[in-house]
Amino acid sequence: MNIILKFIYKLMANLNIDIRKDYKKVRMAQEILSPGVRLVYKQLDQHFKSKDGSMITLRVFENSGEGKGAILFFHGGGWVIGDIDFYINLCTSLQQELNRTVISVDYRLAPEYPYPKGFEDCYTAFDLLCKGELDVDVDHSDVVVMGDSAGGNLAAAVCLKRRDEGLSLPSKQVLIYPATCWNHDEETSPFDSVRENGEDYGLTSQRVEEYMSLYAPNIEDRKSPYVAPLEAEDFSHQPETLVITAEFDPLRDEGEEYAKRLGEAENKVVLRRIDGAAHGFITLPAITKSVKEAFEEMKRFLGE
Repeated sequence: MNIILKFIYKLMANLNIDIRKDYKKVRMAQEILSPGVRLVYKQLDQHFKSKDGSMITLRVFENSGEGKGAILFFHGGGWVIGDIDFYINLCTSLQQELNRTVISVDYRLAPEYPYPKGFEDCYTAFDLLCKGELDVDVDHSDVVVMGDSAGGNLAAAVCLKRRDEGLSLPSKQVLIYPATCWNHDEETSPFDSVRENGEDYGLTSQRVEEYMSLYAPNIEDRKSPYVAPLEAEDFSHQPETLVITAEFDPLRDEGEEYAKRLGEAENKVVLRRIDGAAHGFITLPAITKSVKEAFEEMKRFLGE
């Protein structure tokens, strides 16, 4: 890992932040760091009603090329921070690099809206899109669900629930360093990466625990496969899947374990670990080596 980047990650990991108390401050910081052109992008927004009637925003980055496929994107942020403004640069790059329309979902965040609110928003967005009930000119039979971190968790959960309900699935899913387990305690976690990478690489194991406590405050909910996909009893009949993990990520091993379980259930799975990368790398500038490697893997997987 680049020595400067490693220093920055260590600095981030050692910030005196308790997400349970400071999540609003982190959101404010992200607003400051978001692109100043966000007002321009708001004209791309659409709205739909979620399961309980709440209005949810979508931001549509239309493909200017010939590709009619779509990517339904769920952003990361531990289900607590992040939004469609903070992810403008990534979604623009996805649209340009992958030759697909990208639809970014501004699902509701915990702790104001704990599980299952944000999950239901993502599920409803996919349901409406594949039924052709959103005003987006795409091939509704070729919808890829994609997300990073908590967004990867939500993408996996949407696919599991669609299968459980006997409904049509996305054409493929792309899970970027997804959260798939509910336990990130360094003493009791089943995964070595929680202990190996849980202190010095930006995202700490402690913060993942804090995020989970806000997203699913009811401990019993955390055992649901729609919160922790590794809790599923059945991993069969899932869409073709690309799982991308990062070498220095506390979530590395659980993402790779999820890929393993999908493969054992006879799904088509591609697993790619990005060496030298840490959690959150996909939001770095597109010229970054790790980001370029991830995009090349996505291009191969999606056949572009």
